[in-house]
Amino acid sequence: MPMAKPALSGERHEIRRGDAGYPAALEAIEHPPACLRVVGSPAALQEGLAVVGARKATPYGKSCARRFAGLAAARGIAIISGGARGCDAVAHEAALAAGAPTVVFLGGGCDELYPAENAGLFQRVVDAGGAVASEHDWGFKPLPFAFRERNRLIAGLAKATLIVEAGLPSGTFSTADEALAANREVLVVPGAITSANSRGANRLLYQGATPVVDDETFADQLFSLFGCLRQEDARAGAPGVGGAGRGDAGALVRDERARVILEALRAEPLGMEALRSLAAQAGPQDEALTWLMVWLAQAQRDGLIAQYPDGRYGPYLKSAG
Repeated sequence: MPMAKPALSGERHEIRRGDAGYPAALEAIEHPPACLRVVGSPAALQEGLAVVGARKATPYGKSCARRFAGLAAARGIAIISGGARGCDAVAHEAALAAGAPTVVFLGGGCDELYPAENAGLFQRVVDAGGAVASEHDWGFKPLPFAFRERNRLIAGLAKATLIVEAGLPSGTFSTADEALAANREVLVVPGAITSANSRGANRLLYQGATPVVDDETFADQLFSLFGCLRQEDARAGAPGVGGAGRGDAGALVRDERARVILEALRAEPLGMEALRSLAAQAGPQDEALTWLMVWLAQAQRDGLIAQYPDGRYGPYLKSAG
């Protein structure tokens, strides 16, 4: 007997073009969908930030997707993606962790979940007040051509699309094309020139996309697009950057000596001798080691930093499942 298909529970809506709840942003794209089938809250279909990347993402790609989706979500910005394996799923998870709305646009119908392994994630999106949406009938099969068409909805609902990793060719690269066609901003996280997963991303940068090289450049873009002010505490508490409510992470970066060490660790992993030297330079020498040991313990507890297998300390990058 065949296994039953995973089904989403929650409110179901059919929003037709011209209805009061139809997203105005989608009117500006090529071929606006005649009808959106939605499981969850139609109110989640708001302009936000699209975060997309490779399905076979590297640990670097997943950590960047979590980091920047988390930073945006911590400011209340809706995260929009396609629910795929890899970077998409990580971006949705970061939005859920931050309590921000998130929208999944499917290639097939909402009763033909793809990938089926992410059914639990999709249900959590619905339960948290987000939305799982499709322009196709409820039982439409997730055929290959539909995913390219779906990408115009992801890019069209967003004020900007953040590309984390993209090969050549790739569906992620096509989403950037759709964003440009809809006159939306395209932001790109650079990758190593030796990585096949970053060839498309780096090509977009060569063609003039906006680079996101650190938290500050990303915060500047969020301010430009959404009017969001920089938030040091939000940055410290965002998934992949700091702990999610495990302690007062903001207090660990407000001290000048802590800021010096944290910025140094963001630049490169450091061993105990280098950290002790920094602590002595930035504060009272007689208590440098004691202060450092306490700070390292608290910063690890709150997810700001991690101790690596070689004994050095560096940024905490939560591994993605």
